[in-house]
Formats: sequence, structure tokens, C-alpha cells
Amino acid sequence: MTDTPQAVLEELRLNNERPYGRQRTVAAEQLVDAADQFDDAELLVTALLELMEAYEYDAEPRKSPVVFARVLKLWDDKPEAFSEWEAGQVFWRFKWVAAALLRVPEVPLEAVRQWHEEMRDRYRGAGHGLQPYYGMRYQLAAHTGAAVEDAYDLWATRPRTELTDCAACEVRHRAVHQVLLGDDDAALTEWEPVLTGEGTCSEEPHTSQAYALLPLVRAGRLDEARSAHLAGYRRSRGRSATGAEIGLHLEFCALTRNEGRGLEVLAENRELFGGASDPLAHLDFLTGAEVLLARLADAGHGDAEVSGPPGRGWTAASLLDHVRTEAAALAARFDGRNGTSAVGDRRRARLTRQPLLAEPLPLGVRAPAVVTPAPAQAPAATEIPEDFAELVRRAREHRDTGRPGDEPLWHRIGERLDAGAEAPDPKVRAELAVHRGLEFWNRDEKWTAGRALMAEAAALFEELGCEGEALGARARLATSHFRAEEPAEVQDAAWASLEEILHRAEELRSGADGGIDDRDYLLVLHCRTSCVHHRLTEALPEAPEELEREFLDAAHALRDAADALGVPHRRAVALSMLGHVAARRERLDEAEALVRESVDLVTAAGEPWRGNRNVLLLAQITLQQERHEEASDLVHRAVADAVRWGETDFPHGPAKGMLGHARMHLGDAEGAARALTEAVDWFDRHKDHEEAASARLQLADALSCAGRAADGVAVLESMLGDAGSLEERLAAQARLSLGRGLRALGEHRAAAQEFLLLAEQTADWPEQDIHTMVACDAASALAAAGSWEAADTARERALAAHGRAPRHDNVTPMLCESAQHLMDQQGADALDRALALLATADELLAEAAVGEEPVPVWYHQGAVRYRRARCLAEAERFEEALGELEASIAGYAEGGPQAEEPRAESVRVAAMIEGHALGRPAAAVTRLGDAIRRCEQAGHMEAARILAALREQLAGRG
Repeated sequence: MTDTPQAVLEELRLNNERPYGRQRTVAAEQLVDAADQFDDAELLVTALLELMEAYEYDAEPRKSPVVFARVLKLWDDKPEAFSEWEAGQVFWRFKWVAAALLRVPEVPLEAVRQWHEEMRDRYRGAGHGLQPYYGMRYQLAAHTGAAVEDAYDLWATRPRTELTDCAACEVRHRAVHQVLLGDDDAALTEWEPVLTGEGTCSEEPHTSQAYALLPLVRAGRLDEARSAHLAGYRRSRGRSATGAEIGLHLEFCALTRNEGRGLEVLAENRELFGGASDPLAHLDFLTGAEVLLARLADAGHGDAEVSGPPGRGWTAASLLDHVRTEAAALAARFDGRNGTSAVGDRRRARLTRQPLLAEPLPLGVRAPAVVTPAPAQAPAATEIPEDFAELVRRAREHRDTGRPGDEPLWHRIGERLDAGAEAPDPKVRAELAVHRGLEFWNRDEKWTAGRALMAEAAALFEELGCEGEALGARARLATSHFRAEEPAEVQDAAWASLEEILHRAEELRSGADGGIDDRDYLLVLHCRTSCVHHRLTEALPEAPEELEREFLDAAHALRDAADALGVPHRRAVALSMLGHVAARRERLDEAEALVRESVDLVTAAGEPWRGNRNVLLLAQITLQQERHEEASDLVHRAVADAVRWGETDFPHGPAKGMLGHARMHLGDAEGAARALTEAVDWFDRHKDHEEAASARLQLADALSCAGRAADGVAVLESMLGDAGSLEERLAAQARLSLGRGLRALGEHRAAAQEFLLLAEQTADWPEQDIHTMVACDAASALAAAGSWEAADTARERALAAHGRAPRHDNVTPMLCESAQHLMDQQGADALDRALALLATADELLAEAAVGEEPVPVWYHQGAVRYRRARCLAEAERFEEALGELEASIAGYAEGGPQAEEPRAESVRVAAMIEGHALGRPAAAVTRLGDAIRRCEQAGHMEAARILAALREQLAGRG
């Protein structure tokens, strides 16, 4: 209802609390119409300024000048209708209009220049400095490409004024100027205070993060580029006024080989295809989309389905044609208006850029299937002989030594045979079948195809009378059923086959002519040991004793045979499997000794590449022993060696996950985040969705610990975008982490939504204490958001859940936080309600202290008294507040040394009240002296420093 000026004013207030977007803009237009019906200039001024703000942040620059013309007329006719703030806005918004006129190609440049002159004259007449005017002159020059350096100097060398853009936005303009000059280093130096979070505003840092993406990549600062994309895109996503920024994120995805992520960004912002209200931002968006779509088309994915303007289906190729036509025409309109080619030149320069990285930059977020596959880890260069016999000899040498890098050799052998070349040795075809079968299993897990090839190899060997090699191929074939974790009856049949193979191998070995090569005999023993090892580890920790004995017999047989035949790497295999089982049995010292010996064996034999997986196993064992630095070094060694030797099937994902775990324990959250990001990328590329999700959860935690909460939230949001595919508990943990991450960012309403969803999900879980915890989180978030009716309901649910499954460590903070939010949002008038919440906390703690299973509640009681004191102090009831703090200090004393930090905080606030509010600085100084000594004795030096600084301040007052 807007039938009175007061009603319109109330609606304006409510509208001002809405997020920028179409709903707020439409409401603002309606409220101007409502204000027009009254003869109330003050109300109309307020409504017009609200409408202009809605247009500014809803990408409607065409409409803003018309509204400001009305504001300016009211200013000239009735300046008394403007409050002090509104009067300042008149001059501030001259800049908005100047920028808006420039962004519409139908507005002649002469009209833009005339507005600049109007702005200059108005500023001079009101006694304002002209730096903002010269800022607008520079924006015009930068846009048209005419006399840019002179205009920059006239602006950038002038002192700031009260009407200058905020410091963060000015940093962005100066940095972008350096980028256009081609000086990324100077730009990034300029950007530092904004990119590090020191300077912020409603448009920063997310706008600068978008513009800094490519400079950061070109400078090799990839971690920062990744963070700028994750955090910056979150703030820009789905907003009508961020078309230019979204275009830059699309370009970043294309040029860092993250086309799949780019398609997701495009889909989430498809409404921007209709963004004709801000033509310049629309051109920037279209250009970013064109860069991405051209990459897809050039890579042969023109038929891929993509998101474009609503109303029809689009492929990458068809959307590229549409975007290219529209963007070229729009750029031509700007250049025609400007009389220069600057706008078109900038667009063409963006379109000529090539990918900046040889491999995709891991981002950590879930994205659609990557349409341009990531290159495999580049193997060491392998020389390919032209002579077929030499080619085969080299391939066999690689195979026999286990040295990686033989794939190109075998691939070339396959090409020669497929082309009809005559093999220098009849066994080559069988050996090639073995290699191809193993390649299927090792890389793609195409078990059926691999088994067909291995069976073919066995048959070919048998035809040639090479029974030992045929037995080796058959043993590998049987082993594949264990690697693929097939049903028990299939594995039983495979085990029976292995027993027959081993029996035949033993027969051949005992024959007069030897009958089987040492290599093939040890291969059969290796396969058998590997299979029983698999059976045992699957059965742990409740494995039958006879199964463990069977494994030990097999492993010892392999070890002893390898010793007798002088083949150290097969002994190393036996030792590593024995070490793995010992580690699973928590016999870590034994496990470490066995695995270290296996690594040393192959190193001493001159075949260090055979020990790479065991180095990784050793890292896992040292992690179990909490020797995190050593584990980290071992993972680095394993990864470096895998790259050195060109080991293309090395498990980089699990290795980097292990490294992330180690770095987190060492307090290196940034290093952990880097490693876990790479782990996620590896698991995604290998389509191991469960491991990818688990690694993402750890990555989000590492990012949060590294102070990059927004990055962590972006990772979790992408993870939960496909929540239906996640295991229930994993999805619940992700949602809990997301809610807490959103709360850390101050996005309390969004956090509450996540907690409420999770509370519903956990309502029927057997672990009802989890439901209590989540219900408390929901109540706290709603209170922080100021949604008091919903918060009250959520709090009652949380208390009811606590009655069924107590969680004092959640309920007490929830009640304390709710009390504080009441005081923060409603002031002293809310004191009675806040005290009632804290009284509830007291009652629950008193019950817990005397129940059948008493809970130590000293910490929670101290926290409640501290919070009550803060509430009383805000209501200026200082003596009562001091009494509560005295009780809090005494309560914390029960906790001993571990309570010194919270006790010190209570002492600090008590001293502040005593020394400042109650005028007793000498007593406060005495109180602080005792607390400082206690903190020093407990090793809390930072707390002691804070208290000492306060003591010095209060001593001066005395």
C-alpha cells in the first residue's frame, strides 16, 4: 500500500534492503510513480535517487541520465528538499551519468563532452575539486584511444577529493591502464592492495579480480589467478551488471584450457545474451564468449551443445556465428560513433590470444566433462629406431628392466605390424598383445578388451611352443579379475586357474630342460602373490588366519625364488606387499623396514624407477606415524621421479592427496590447497568421482584455513551442484562445510538455507546429536541474518533436539550468539530478550552438571557469563557487567592452563569497564598485572601483549 507519503517512504526503505536486480529496479520505478502523486519534493528526491541507484547496479545505463535530469531540476529549483547526504549524491552521480552516456553508442561523443563540461562547471560552482572530472575525461580517452597518456596524466597526478571514486576503484582504473600499455608487472603492483583484500567496496575486489586474471597467469602467479577466478566469479555470477566481468572469466577459462568450466559459466549466465541495456558491457561479454566458443570449434567440438540465448538449441559452432556477428556489429557501432578503431581493435586483440598454458590450470571446482582433453604427463623422450629388429630389441629392453617410456616403441611396433611389415621374431605379435592388454588395464580399466588381448597373447605363445610365456599371460589374465573386484565366484574360479598355472610352472621348472624362463616363473609367482594379497587386504581387519598364512606363504615363496634366481625387483615386490599388510595391521615399524628395503633393492640394482610406487607407500606409512615433513618429502620424491622417468600411469591424484594431508598437518594450508587442487583435477580427468568429491572436501577445508574462505565456498558450491551423485554422508559434510563457509563470509541468509536443508536431511539419522548440531547452526545463522521470527522457530527446534541428544558445545554458543546478535541489531531495547536466552543457557548447563553423566561445563558457564556481561555493558549497566565478568574469570579458573586465553579475554573486558566506564584505572591495572603473569606462564604471549598494552594505556589515565 502506497497511499500515503509515509507508506511510500517505508516501501523505499524495504526496497533498499533488496539485492540489486530486476525485482528491485521494477519496484523502484513503481515507487517513483507513487511518490509523484504527492506534492512532496523530499519524498520524490529520495525515490528518484533510489531508482537511479537501481539502474546503475542493474546494467541500465540508458535510463539513468533521464532520471538524473529530474534530480538536477529539483536540485536547481528546491535545494532544500535534499538532505545533506542527498546533496552530496547530486555531485557524486554526475560521474554515473558521464559513464552511462559513454556506454551507449547511439549517444554522440559531442553529447558526452557537453556533459563533461556541465560536470566541470557544477563542481567549480560548488567549490569541489576537479579530479573526478579529469577522471571522466580519461575514461573517454581510454575508450576512444585518443590522447590517452595526456588524459591519464591530467587525472592520475591530481590529488583525491571528497568526490573521487573510492580508492579501490581508482586502483583498478590505474591498473587496467597499465595492462593496456602491456605492463602486467606494473599493473599487478598497482592492484596489490585490492587483490590482497586491503581495499574493498561494493564493486571490489571482484571487478579487479576479473581484470587481473590474465595478467596473473602471464606473470606465472597461478595460485592467485585460480583464487581470483573462484572468489571473483562467485561475486559476479548471475548479476546483470557484471557482463564485462563474466566475459573476462570466460576468456580466462578458454586460455587456461578449462573449456568445460567455461561452458558452465556460460550456462549460469545465459541471461546476459539479452543485455542490450549496457551495450559496452554486452560487447565485453560477447567477446569473452567468442574466445571460448572459437577454442571449442578449433578443437573440433563445434557440434557440442552449449547454452545460448533462450528459445532454441545451440551448438558451439552456431552460437559462435551468432555471437561473432552481433559483437562485430556492436563494435562497429562504437567505432563509428567514436571516429576511431579502438573498440574494435581491443576486441580483435582478445580474439587472437592463444592458450597461455600447455596443460589445463587445475581449478578444484567440478565442471562438465572436459571437451578438450588434458594432455597426459609428458614422458621422457624415447628414440624410435627405424630398423624393425632394433625397434623390437629396444622395446624388450624397456620391458625387461621395467623402465617407463616404452609405449612409443610398442605403438610403433603395432603400426608396423598393422601396415603389413614382417616381424623380425614370431613372438612379437604375442608380446604386442600383452603390452596392449596391460595398457588397457593400467589406463582405462577396459577389462573386457584387455582380457581379450591377454587371451590372444596366451594362445599365440602356445602356438609358438612358448609355454612359459603363455603361462605368464594366463596368470595375468586371472589376476585381472581381482584388480577389477569382480564377484567372489569369478575370483574363486580365477584363483583355481592360478593354482593350476603355478602347478604347471613348477612341473616345467623341475623338468630336465628347465621348461620355463626365470622371468616367466617369477611372473606367475608374482601374480599369485598379488591375488592373495588382494584377498587379504579386502578381508582386513577381520581376515581369517588361514588367509593370512596363505599370503605369507605366497609372498615368502616369491621372495625366496627371487633371491635364488638373483632378480632383486621381484624380491622388492614381495617385500612391498608384506610391508603393506604390516601397515594395515598397524605394525608400522615392521612395515617401514620392509618397504625401505624394497626401495633400496631396486635402487642398488640400477633400476630406481621400479621403486616409485613403494616410495609412495613409504610416504603413506610415515604419514600414519605422523612424520609429516618426511612424508611430504617422500611424496615430492615419488612425483619428481615419475616425471623424470616418464611414468605415465603414476597415480598423481592419490599422491597429491597424500601431500595435501601432510602439508595441512605441517600448518602449510596454501601448500595443501595447491596439492589438493591438483589431486581433484587428476581424479576428475580419471573419472573417479568419489575420490574427487572427497578431495574437494579436503580442499575446501585447506582453502578456509589458508584464509581463502570464498575460494573454499566456490569449491563446495560446485560440488553440491551435483549433490544427487554424492554419497549421503559426504554430501552432508559438504553442506555443513558450505554453510559454515558462507557464515564466515557474512552471507548469513545463504548459510541458514544450507543449514536448514541439512537439518531436514539429518532429522531421521540415528546420530541425533548431529541433527542437534546442525539445528543450532541454522538458528545462529538466522539470528545473524536478522530473520528473528525464523530464528526463534529454529532455536526452539534446536533446543528440542538438544533435549533428545544433548550438544552443549553447540547449544551454548548458539544461545550466546543469538543474544549478541539481538544487541547488535536492536540495541539496548533487546536486553531483556538477550538475558532470557542466556538464562536458558544457564539452566541447561546446570542440568548437565548434575545429571546421570555430569558434563564439565566450566568453559560454557564462563562463556555465558562473559556474554551476559557484554550485553549489560552495552546497556550501560556497568556494575552488573563487572560482576558477571568476575564470575566468568572465576569460572575459567577451574579449567587450568587451557582456560587462560578465554580467561584473559574476560579480564581484558573487565579492565576496560573498570578503568574507563567506572573510572577505577588503578584497580584495572592491578587486575591486568596478575593476568599478564598467568598468560606468560601458560605461554600465551600474544594475549599477554594485548593485556600489557591495555595496562600501559590505563596506567597513563591513573
